[in-house]
Amino acid sequence: MAQYFMIHPDNPQIRLIREAVRILREGGVIAYPTDSCYALGCMLGDKDALERLLAIRGLGLKQRMMTLVCHDLSELANYARVDNRQFRLLKSATPGSYTFILQASREVPRRTLHPKRATIGLRVPEHKVAQALLEELGEPILSCTLMLPGDAEPLSDPQEIRERLEHAVEAVLDGGWCGVEPTTVIDMTDGVELVRAGKGPLAPFGL
Repeated sequence: MAQYFMIHPDNPQIRLIREAVRILREGGVIAYPTDSCYALGCMLGDKDALERLLAIRGLGLKQRMMTLVCHDLSELANYARVDNRQFRLLKSATPGSYTFILQASREVPRRTLHPKRATIGLRVPEHKVAQALLEELGEPILSCTLMLPGDAEPLSDPQEIRERLEHAVEAVLDGGWCGVEPTTVIDMTDGVELVRAGKGPLAPFGL
């Protein structure tokens, strides 16, 4: 049965953050709020937790759309190959509701990459609960949007998340309602290409 933590969205209780991080480190999958939608998350290097996360989403290995959620831009740069121009663009838009598709570095396990392109989605959220988790954990959280098979949009009600995932995840972090609009996705592997318009404004990228 999932643990349920009611966390203040602006002043997250450190005791609850530490407990959520302990659950992650012990192989758990958690549901947590971000600045776009609720997300499912697990440790980057935990193969079993990743397989469980994909099963919850109803995704196969060839359908995986994983994102590394990072604490800041310097951490992001450890997991992607970023040149000076890309770095300037990233700096102008982070933290924020964006997912950037970039060439992955050797720090990223192959099982988490796009199966054909060796790319990974990376983002730096502007949400205090997510930021507190990342700061305490000291490394990125491997994540995807919390949208269940058959649903038309992501789950946004923490109580509903608890009811539907009570036996599928180890913890639900209730940070209140955080919306259903996903991140803006921008592919930066070869120039700047809009993949999906979402919550993040397009102006910083001239799109």
